[in-house]
Amino acid sequence: MNGRWQIVLPGIYLSHNGGLTAAQREVAAALYAGEDCVLTGVAALQAQGMRAPRSACVDVLIPAAKRRQSVGFVRILRTINVPDRARPIRGIRYAPAARAVADAVRGQTDMDFVRSVVAGAVQQRKCTLPQLTDELRTGPKRGSAALRAALAEVADGIRSVAEGDLRKLIKKAGLPEPMYNPRLFVGADFLASPDVWWPDAGAAGEVDSREWHFSPLDWERTLARHDRMSAHGIIVLHFPPRRIKTDPAGVVAEIRKALENGRRRGPLDIRADPAR
Repeated sequence: MNGRWQIVLPGIYLSHNGGLTAAQREVAAALYAGEDCVLTGVAALQAQGMRAPRSACVDVLIPAAKRRQSVGFVRILRTINVPDRARPIRGIRYAPAARAVADAVRGQTDMDFVRSVVAGAVQQRKCTLPQLTDELRTGPKRGSAALRAALAEVADGIRSVAEGDLRKLIKKAGLPEPMYNPRLFVGADFLASPDVWWPDAGAAGEVDSREWHFSPLDWERTLARHDRMSAHGIIVLHFPPRRIKTDPAGVVAEIRKALENGRRRGPLDIRADPAR
């Protein structure tokens, strides 16, 4: 083509010579794959309002019998199970959140990426754990190991990458297994939902991640939660995500000391319900 036009994908052109926006990439991918395609993966999650890591590819589901090849930034995923309840947004069909999560993490070896996508989708209530479990059960077994591992973490109550790192550290150090994101009650009154909780020691751990603290109000709520727990005798530990990675021995030592102190004092009259 001459002038300002440029070839984006086979048969797809852009009417200027600048770069493509994320939205333009998705439009181009949908035009290239055809009217029966469904965009999935990270693109589908972001289109539905979920925070998700950037991806260099736009994943597109097409019927298994259709002839289309991956090209450029478009990754073609042939399937006999094209979602029949795709969500139309701005004229493009996107996979439901649970399917998009499964497609985004399939074959991934970067567990930080996988935890971020899986835990983020559940945390933001874009899909449920049973829906993700169904996708794992009905989807391809190949490349599903990371999704299976992440779902095990989420089932335990893990809701962020940093909490996953703390869980891994707790297991590696042989520390007593805590409850993750339980709901604590004093009598019938809700008290707080700490990231980790050791009932026999009355000790709680908080991962002070900025991932879920977007405003001063969010941070004030975190401090208020700390104060409420401390007022009822709970030993509250705080761990920035970076420290979990750079000073694991120090984190483990602090947890051990807190558990020892809590057990010497004795259990608190606090009920803990598992994460929902």
